[in-house]
Amino acid sequence: MRAFRKKGDLTRFQVLNEIAQNQPYVRQKDIADKLGITVQAVSENIKGLIEDGLVEAGGGRSHYKITKRGVEKLRSEAMALRKYADDVLEAMSSYRSVWPAIAWEDLREGDHVELFMEGGTLYARRNGDGEAYGVVLHDASEGEDVALYDLGGRIKLERGKVTVVILPGIADGGSRMVDLERLNEILKDKYDRTGIMGTVSRAVADKLKLDVDFEFATPHAALAAAKRGLNVLVLAVGKMSRSITKKLEDEGIEYSIEDVRKKE
Repeated sequence: MRAFRKKGDLTRFQVLNEIAQNQPYVRQKDIADKLGITVQAVSENIKGLIEDGLVEAGGGRSHYKITKRGVEKLRSEAMALRKYADDVLEAMSSYRSVWPAIAWEDLREGDHVELFMEGGTLYARRNGDGEAYGVVLHDASEGEDVALYDLGGRIKLERGKVTVVILPGIADGGSRMVDLERLNEILKDKYDRTGIMGTVSRAVADKLKLDVDFEFATPHAALAAAKRGLNVLVLAVGKMSRSITKKLEDEGIEYSIEDVRKKE
Protein backbone atom coordinates (compact mmCIF):
# COMPACT_ATOMS: atom_id res chain seq x y z
CA MET A 1 0.00 0.00 0.00
CA ARG A 2 1.49 3.33 -1.11
CA ALA A 3 0.76 5.17 2.16
CA PHE A 4 2.64 2.64 4.24
CA ARG A 5 5.86 1.89 2.44
CA LYS A 6 8.03 1.14 5.45
CA LYS A 7 7.74 -1.31 8.28
CA GLY A 8 6.09 0.46 11.20
CA ASP A 9 4.27 3.07 9.08
CA LEU A 10 0.90 1.52 9.90
CA THR A 11 1.63 1.64 13.64
CA ARG A 12 2.70 5.26 13.29
CA PHE A 13 -0.59 6.02 11.53
CA GLN A 14 -2.55 4.28 14.29
CA VAL A 15 -0.76 6.19 17.05
CA LEU A 16 -1.40 9.48 15.25
CA ASN A 17 -5.07 8.58 14.93
CA GLU A 18 -5.35 7.73 18.65
CA ILE A 19 -3.90 11.11 19.55
CA ALA A 20 -6.36 12.85 17.21
CA GLN A 21 -9.27 10.93 18.68
CA ASN A 22 -8.38 11.42 22.35
CA GLN A 23 -6.47 14.74 22.57
CA PRO A 24 -5.48 16.62 24.56
CA TYR A 25 -5.04 14.10 27.37
CA VAL A 26 -3.59 10.90 25.95
CA ARG A 27 -1.92 8.21 28.04
CA GLN A 28 0.70 6.17 26.25
CA LYS A 29 -0.37 3.05 28.14
CA ASP A 30 -3.93 3.42 26.85
CA ILE A 31 -2.66 3.56 23.26
CA ALA A 32 -0.38 0.59 23.86
CA ASP A 33 -3.21 -1.50 25.28
CA LYS A 34 -5.56 -0.66 22.41
CA LEU A 35 -3.04 -1.33 19.63
CA GLY A 36 -1.43 -4.34 21.27
CA ILE A 37 2.07 -2.88 21.30
CA THR A 38 4.51 -1.87 24.03
CA VAL A 39 4.51 1.49 25.79
CA GLN A 40 8.07 1.94 24.54
CA ALA A 41 6.88 1.55 20.95
CA VAL A 42 4.19 4.17 21.54
CA SER A 43 6.72 6.53 23.09
CA GLU A 44 9.11 6.16 20.14
CA ASN A 45 6.34 6.79 17.65
CA ILE A 46 5.13 9.90 19.49
CA LYS A 47 8.68 11.19 19.59
CA GLY A 48 8.96 10.76 15.81
CA LEU A 49 5.59 12.43 15.24
CA ILE A 50 6.69 15.43 17.30
CA GLU A 51 9.98 15.68 15.42
CA ASP A 52 8.09 15.65 12.09
CA GLY A 53 5.75 18.40 13.25
CA LEU A 54 2.66 16.18 13.19
CA VAL A 55 2.08 16.26 16.96
CA GLU A 56 2.98 18.81 19.61
CA ALA A 57 3.39 18.14 23.32
CA GLY A 58 1.22 20.02 25.81
CA GLY A 59 1.97 21.27 29.26
CA GLY A 60 1.80 17.92 30.99
CA ARG A 61 3.43 14.54 30.45
CA SER A 62 0.36 13.02 28.82
CA HIS A 63 -0.81 16.08 26.91
CA TYR A 64 -0.49 15.79 23.13
CA LYS A 65 -2.24 17.58 20.30
CA ILE A 66 -2.26 16.87 16.59
CA THR A 67 -1.10 19.77 14.44
CA LYS A 68 -2.67 21.06 11.21
CA ARG A 69 0.05 19.26 9.32
CA GLY A 70 -0.75 16.12 11.29
CA VAL A 71 -4.44 16.37 10.37
CA GLU A 72 -3.55 16.61 6.67
CA LYS A 73 -1.18 13.65 6.99
CA LEU A 74 -3.79 11.57 8.81
CA ARG A 75 -6.43 12.39 6.20
CA SER A 76 -4.21 11.54 3.22
CA GLU A 77 -3.12 8.22 4.70
CA ALA A 78 -6.70 7.37 5.65
CA MET A 79 -7.76 8.01 2.06
CA ALA A 80 -4.95 5.79 0.78
CA LEU A 81 -5.98 3.09 3.23
CA ARG A 82 -9.59 3.33 2.05
CA LYS A 83 -8.52 3.00 -1.59
CA TYR A 84 -6.44 -0.03 -0.74
CA ALA A 85 -9.39 -1.63 1.05
CA ASP A 86 -11.66 -0.87 -1.93
CA ASP A 87 -9.16 -2.52 -4.28
CA VAL A 88 -9.10 -5.62 -2.07
CA LEU A 89 -12.90 -5.81 -1.95
CA GLU A 90 -13.16 -5.36 -5.71
CA ALA A 91 -10.68 -8.16 -6.29
CA MET A 92 -12.51 -10.45 -3.86
CA SER A 93 -15.86 -9.75 -5.52
CA SER A 94 -14.63 -11.53 -8.66
CA TYR A 95 -13.05 -14.40 -6.72
CA ARG A 96 -14.69 -17.77 -7.19
CA SER A 97 -14.05 -20.83 -5.12
CA VAL A 98 -13.79 -23.71 -7.60
CA TRP A 99 -13.94 -27.47 -7.25
CA PRO A 100 -12.83 -30.13 -9.75
CA ALA A 101 -14.91 -32.96 -11.18
CA ILE A 102 -14.87 -35.17 -14.27
CA ALA A 103 -17.20 -34.24 -17.13
CA TRP A 104 -19.71 -37.07 -17.63
CA GLU A 105 -20.51 -35.53 -21.01
CA ASP A 106 -19.45 -32.51 -23.06
CA LEU A 107 -20.10 -29.42 -20.93
CA ARG A 108 -20.23 -25.72 -21.78
CA GLU A 109 -19.33 -22.70 -19.70
CA GLY A 110 -22.32 -21.67 -17.59
CA ASP A 111 -24.04 -25.05 -17.68
CA HIS A 112 -25.90 -25.92 -14.49
CA VAL A 113 -24.96 -29.46 -13.56
CA GLU A 114 -25.59 -32.09 -10.92
CA LEU A 115 -22.74 -33.77 -9.07
CA PHE A 116 -22.61 -37.46 -8.28
CA MET A 117 -20.11 -40.16 -7.31
CA GLU A 118 -19.35 -43.12 -9.57
CA GLY A 119 -16.61 -45.58 -8.68
CA GLY A 120 -15.24 -43.19 -6.08
CA THR A 121 -14.88 -40.35 -8.61
CA LEU A 122 -16.86 -37.10 -8.63
CA TYR A 123 -18.70 -36.47 -11.92
CA ALA A 124 -20.74 -33.59 -13.35
CA ARG A 125 -23.60 -33.82 -15.86
CA ARG A 126 -26.46 -31.66 -17.12
CA ASN A 127 -30.19 -32.05 -16.59
CA GLY A 128 -29.91 -34.15 -13.47
CA ASP A 129 -32.14 -34.04 -10.44
CA GLY A 130 -29.40 -34.75 -7.91
CA GLU A 131 -29.23 -32.98 -4.59
CA ALA A 132 -25.72 -31.62 -5.27
CA TYR A 133 -25.19 -29.03 -7.98
CA GLY A 134 -22.81 -26.45 -9.42
CA VAL A 135 -22.05 -24.24 -12.42
CA VAL A 136 -19.43 -24.99 -15.10
CA LEU A 137 -16.58 -22.47 -15.21
CA HIS A 138 -15.15 -23.45 -18.62
CA ASP A 139 -15.91 -25.74 -21.55
CA ALA A 140 -14.90 -29.38 -21.05
CA SER A 141 -15.15 -32.51 -23.18
CA GLU A 142 -16.44 -35.82 -21.89
CA GLY A 143 -13.85 -37.39 -19.57
CA GLU A 144 -11.94 -34.15 -18.98
CA ASP A 145 -11.53 -32.43 -15.63
CA VAL A 146 -13.86 -29.49 -15.26
CA ALA A 147 -13.90 -26.58 -12.79
CA LEU A 148 -17.17 -25.86 -11.00
CA TYR A 149 -18.33 -22.96 -8.84
CA ASP A 150 -21.43 -21.98 -6.86
CA LEU A 151 -21.56 -25.48 -5.42
CA GLY A 152 -24.45 -26.42 -3.20
CA GLY A 153 -26.49 -29.32 -1.89
CA ARG A 154 -25.30 -32.69 -0.75
CA ILE A 155 -23.95 -35.67 -2.67
CA LYS A 156 -25.77 -38.92 -2.04
CA LEU A 157 -23.18 -41.47 -1.04
CA GLU A 158 -23.42 -44.75 0.79
CA ARG A 159 -20.28 -45.93 2.51
CA GLY A 160 -18.58 -49.01 1.19
CA LYS A 161 -17.60 -52.13 3.13
CA VAL A 162 -14.14 -53.53 3.82
CA THR A 163 -13.28 -57.23 3.85
CA VAL A 164 -10.07 -57.99 5.73
CA VAL A 165 -8.48 -61.32 4.84
CA ILE A 166 -6.00 -62.58 7.43
CA LEU A 167 -2.98 -64.45 6.04
CA PRO A 168 -0.35 -66.46 7.93
CA GLY A 169 2.95 -64.80 8.79
CA ILE A 170 6.21 -66.13 7.38
CA ALA A 171 6.96 -67.89 10.67
CA ASP A 172 3.70 -69.80 10.22
CA GLY A 173 4.47 -70.89 6.68
CA GLY A 174 3.62 -67.72 4.74
CA SER A 175 1.83 -68.08 1.41
CA ARG A 176 2.29 -71.87 1.46
CA MET A 177 -0.11 -72.08 4.40
CA VAL A 178 -2.92 -70.09 2.74
CA ASP A 179 -6.21 -71.87 2.11
CA LEU A 180 -6.36 -70.90 -1.58
CA GLU A 181 -9.70 -72.60 -2.11
CA ARG A 182 -11.30 -70.49 0.62
CA LEU A 183 -9.56 -67.34 -0.64
CA ASN A 184 -10.79 -67.91 -4.20
CA GLU A 185 -14.33 -68.19 -2.85
CA ILE A 186 -13.93 -64.80 -1.19
CA LEU A 187 -12.57 -63.32 -4.41
CA LYS A 188 -15.76 -64.24 -6.25
CA ASP A 189 -17.42 -61.24 -4.60
CA LYS A 190 -17.02 -57.88 -6.33
CA TYR A 191 -14.48 -55.47 -4.89
CA ASP A 192 -13.80 -51.99 -6.20
CA ARG A 193 -10.31 -51.75 -4.73
CA THR A 194 -7.74 -54.22 -3.41
CA GLY A 195 -5.02 -53.49 -0.88
CA ILE A 196 -2.26 -55.56 0.67
CA MET A 197 -0.30 -55.38 3.91
CA GLY A 198 2.96 -57.29 4.30
CA THR A 199 5.33 -59.26 2.08
CA VAL A 200 3.31 -62.48 2.34
CA SER A 201 0.31 -60.54 1.01
CA ARG A 202 2.36 -59.46 -1.98
CA ALA A 203 3.35 -63.08 -2.67
CA VAL A 204 -0.27 -64.23 -2.45
CA ALA A 205 -1.49 -61.40 -4.71
CA ASP A 206 1.16 -62.26 -7.30
CA LYS A 207 0.34 -65.98 -7.11
CA LEU A 208 -3.36 -65.24 -7.77
CA LYS A 209 -2.58 -62.48 -10.29
CA LEU A 210 -4.57 -59.92 -8.31
CA ASP A 211 -4.47 -56.29 -9.37
CA VAL A 212 -3.31 -54.39 -6.28
CA ASP A 213 -4.52 -50.80 -5.94
CA PHE A 214 -2.59 -49.86 -2.81
CA GLU A 215 0.28 -51.42 -0.92
CA PHE A 216 1.54 -48.61 1.28
CA ALA A 217 -0.48 -46.74 3.94
CA THR A 218 -3.15 -49.34 3.24
CA PRO A 219 -5.34 -48.60 6.33
CA HIS A 220 -5.62 -44.94 5.28
CA ALA A 221 -6.25 -45.80 1.63
CA ALA A 222 -8.88 -48.43 2.47
CA LEU A 223 -10.67 -46.00 4.79
CA ALA A 224 -10.67 -43.23 2.17
CA ALA A 225 -12.01 -45.61 -0.48
CA ALA A 226 -14.80 -46.89 1.78
CA LYS A 227 -15.84 -43.33 2.59
CA ARG A 228 -16.27 -42.77 -1.15
CA GLY A 229 -18.65 -45.69 -1.37
CA LEU A 230 -16.21 -48.34 -2.60
CA ASN A 231 -16.06 -51.94 -1.41
CA VAL A 232 -12.50 -52.86 -0.49
CA LEU A 233 -10.60 -56.11 -0.08
CA VAL A 234 -7.47 -56.07 2.09
CA LEU A 235 -5.01 -58.93 2.44
CA ALA A 236 -3.27 -58.51 5.80
CA VAL A 237 -0.63 -60.67 7.47
CA GLY A 238 -1.53 -61.78 10.99
CA LYS A 239 -1.59 -58.97 13.55
CA MET A 240 -1.28 -56.30 10.84
CA SER A 241 -5.04 -56.59 10.51
CA ARG A 242 -5.48 -54.85 13.87
CA SER A 243 -4.22 -51.53 12.58
CA ILE A 244 -6.83 -51.40 9.84
CA THR A 245 -9.77 -52.77 11.84
CA LYS A 246 -9.18 -50.19 14.58
CA LYS A 247 -9.18 -47.36 12.06
CA LEU A 248 -12.38 -48.67 10.48
CA GLU A 249 -14.07 -48.97 13.87
CA ASP A 250 -13.05 -45.43 14.81
CA GLU A 251 -14.66 -44.12 11.61
CA GLY A 252 -17.74 -46.32 11.79
CA ILE A 253 -16.98 -48.23 8.58
CA GLU A 254 -18.58 -51.67 8.24
CA TYR A 255 -16.09 -54.49 7.83
CA SER A 256 -15.80 -58.27 8.01
CA ILE A 257 -12.85 -60.53 8.74
CA GLU A 258 -12.01 -63.71 6.82
CA ASP A 259 -9.25 -65.99 8.09
CA VAL A 260 -7.67 -68.11 5.32
CA ARG A 261 -4.85 -69.57 7.37
CA LYS A 262 -4.70 -73.34 7.04
CA LYS A 263 -5.40 -75.27 10.18
CA GLU A 264 -2.59 -77.59 11.20
